[in-house]
Amino acid sequence: MASNTIKIPNKGNTKFVAHRGCSGLETENTAAAFIAAGNRTYAGVETDIWRTADSSYICNHDGRSGRICDVDLVMEQSSLFELRALTLRDKDGATDRREIMLCTPYEYKKICKKYEKICVPELKSNFTLEEIKDILQIFEDYLDSTCFIAFNIANLDLVKNVRPEQHCQFLSGKWDDSYPEMLKARGMGLDIHFSQLTEERIKACHDAGVEVNAWTVDNPEDAEKLISWGIDYITTNILE
Repeated sequence: MASNTIKIPNKGNTKFVAHRGCSGLETENTAAAFIAAGNRTYAGVETDIWRTADSSYICNHDGRSGRICDVDLVMEQSSLFELRALTLRDKDGATDRREIMLCTPYEYKKICKKYEKICVPELKSNFTLEEIKDILQIFEDYLDSTCFIAFNIANLDLVKNVRPEQHCQFLSGKWDDSYPEMLKARGMGLDIHFSQLTEERIKACHDAGVEVNAWTVDNPEDAEKLISWGIDYITTNILE
């Protein structure tokens, strides 16, 4: 179990984003993980947002709780009360810390705001326009310091429909040569698995005015290479 982050001494102009909070040290997507990131040098803190069965919202990466909890509930088929009642496993596998529980997006936003960190919420459900409006309302007082990300670009298109100037990045696990121009037209950045990036691909995005975020980078050598290529953001579980 890690006791501290791995420091990268020369980040250049690259901003580091704590993946699901400081998830290398604390259980992911909990207040403990978000506060641990807040107390470190990260520029931003990432989380994941699902709708619940009772039309509320919860922060969790997977569509169900079983990987981080002894009880396996489906996010979209469970109430907020049921999900909030779960006691999650600590990093040592024990369930002896009652405060380790799933956060709401409001709590996540409030922690990021307190520590002046960029919010980077991933939109996991296939949200409706009304739900996107609800989520934007949650972040209303911090939208200028929020970057929404999603694999489902329709979620980001809805965000842009409501707030055209909103900072967004499209998530992808695989590079496509169409991305720089497609994302330029949408006014979005790219958030892509680090293995898909080359110096030339980053330059193609930058030439189109498209920023690039690399996920999820936990090896210092990979981070240093990306920094040398001029990457804008690195999303990481443990590097700082």
